[in-house]
Amino acid sequence: MTRKLKVLQFICPTGFYGAERWVLALAKHLDPNSVTCDLAVTMEPGQKALELVSEYKKLNLNTYTIDMKNKFDLGAVARLVKLIREQKIDIIHTHGYKSDIIGVLAAKRAKIKCIVTPHGFENAKDVKLRTFIWLGCQSMRFAHKVVPLSQQLMRDVLSMGVKPENTLYIQNGVDLSEVEAEPVPPRADPKCKRIGFVGQMISRKNIRDILDIFSELHKKHPNTALILLGDGDSRQALEIYSNTLECKDAIEFLGFRDDRLNLLKSFDLFVMTSTLEGIPRCLMEATAASIPVAAYNIPGIDQLINHEETGLLATLGDKETLLGYWEKLLFEPSYAREIAENAKQFVYDNYSAQRMAAEYSDLFEEMTKDS
Repeated sequence: MTRKLKVLQFICPTGFYGAERWVLALAKHLDPNSVTCDLAVTMEPGQKALELVSEYKKLNLNTYTIDMKNKFDLGAVARLVKLIREQKIDIIHTHGYKSDIIGVLAAKRAKIKCIVTPHGFENAKDVKLRTFIWLGCQSMRFAHKVVPLSQQLMRDVLSMGVKPENTLYIQNGVDLSEVEAEPVPPRADPKCKRIGFVGQMISRKNIRDILDIFSELHKKHPNTALILLGDGDSRQALEIYSNTLECKDAIEFLGFRDDRLNLLKSFDLFVMTSTLEGIPRCLMEATAASIPVAAYNIPGIDQLINHEETGLLATLGDKETLLGYWEKLLFEPSYAREIAENAKQFVYDNYSAQRMAAEYSDLFEEMTKDS
C-alpha cells in the first residue's frame, strides 16, 4: 500500500490499568512513518473522563468516542462502522470482551481486518457477566487474527475454538522508559518495610489472600505497612474485611493514583496472589523498578518469574509458604537485591515495548498485503 496504514485501537476502558496502559505503550512505540494508530473508546452515561484518552492525546494521536446508551448497547456497532469508514481505517485492534464483540461485528460490516488481543480471562461469579464474557470469547473465533499476550492465553484461546492458523503469539511488552524516568521517593520512615500491590481490585486478583498474609506478617513484624493501589468491584468488600484485622491501621487503600510508579518505587516488596493472569504489566513494572517479587505460581506470572532466580513463587493458595517468602525478601536485603536485579535484566531483555511494537508493525503490514 502506498499510504500509511491506519490502525484503530478499540477498547471499552474500566480505568487506566494494564490493558489501557498496554494500548498506550504500543501506540507510543509504533513507527509513525508507517502506521497511524488512532484510538476509539466507548463512553457510557455518567462515565468519567478517561485518562487513557488524555494520555493518548499527549502523543498527538487521534481519539474518538463511541457513545453507548447502556453497557450492552449494540447500536455502538453501527457508530463504530461509521467511524471506520469516515477515517478509512485498515485494521481494528480490539482489547476486552465488550470491545471484541463490538469490534468484530463492526469489522465484518465495514469489510476490514480485525485483530483481537486477549489480556486475560475473568473467572467471574455473576451469571450475566459470565455469559457476556463467554460471548466475548466466542467473538474471537471470527477475528482475522488473535494475538494473546502469554503462552497460557494462547492455550486458552485455542481451547475456545480459535483456529491455530488464526493465532499469533507476540510476547507482551511494557514501556520501561516510564519506570526509568520516575525518581525513588524519600521515605518518611526508612525502617518501615513497605509491601505493595498495584492493579485492579477484582475477584481474580484474589487480594484477600494478600490481606491474610499481611495480617500474619504484621503480628511478627509490627514495623511493616501494606499499600494497595487500584480500584474495582472488590474494593469495598476488601476494605470492610481489612477493618476486621488487628493490623488495619497499617493497611492503606489508595485507589487509582496517577503517581503509581513513584509509589511503586517506594515498595520493599511487590506481591501478587492472583488466581488468573495474562502477563501482568504491574509485575513487569515492579521488576523494572528493581522491586523484589513474591507471588503465587500461576500461568502468566511464571513467564516473568523463575522461582529463586527472578523472584519467589508459592503454590496457588499456599499462604504459609508465601508468608515465608515475603519475610525472606524483606529481611535478607542482599538476597532480595540479587533476585531483583536478575528480574530487572530479564524484563529488559525480553519484554520491551519497542520489540513488541516492531512485531505488531510486521503483523499489520502482513494483514493488509492483499487489501
